Amino acid sequence: MAKYMLIMRATDELLEKFANVDFNEMLETMGRFNDELIRAGVMLAAEGLDDANNGVVVDFSGETPVVSDGPYGETKELFNGFYILDVASREEAVEWAKRMPQMDGAKVEIRRVPGIDEFPQDNEFVQREREWRERTGQL
Repeated sequence: MAKYMLIMRATDELLEKFANVDFNEMLETMGRFNDELIRAGVMLAAEGLDDANNGVVVDFSGETPVVSDGPYGETKELFNGFYILDVASREEAVEWAKRMPQMDGAKVEIRRVPGIDEFPQDNEFVQREREWRERTGQL
């Protein structure tokens, strides 16, 4: 099995449309999809994100970090939620993404999440992280 992150992206137009969607209807629709993922045993995490305007950005392009109110870029550069799935292949992650209830204009980016076993095991910091993951039940 491998972990894949499904990153939900939206355009300005989509966000405008979404503002008119009944919140309970949206919860019901996404809840049914989440239930499918749970019953299939593939969902590890799923979160929506707060409005990008409520975030902050730490910019490292100068000599010292500069903190400013978000968002950091245009809407097309932002994501508004994610899932992390544990599936057998990229193709399976794609199939789940295709079943996700989304409005016209939405995009879902799919990225594999490398596991700790893929890093050099003789590295001191990888060993420390592995120990932490074992202590917290993540491995």
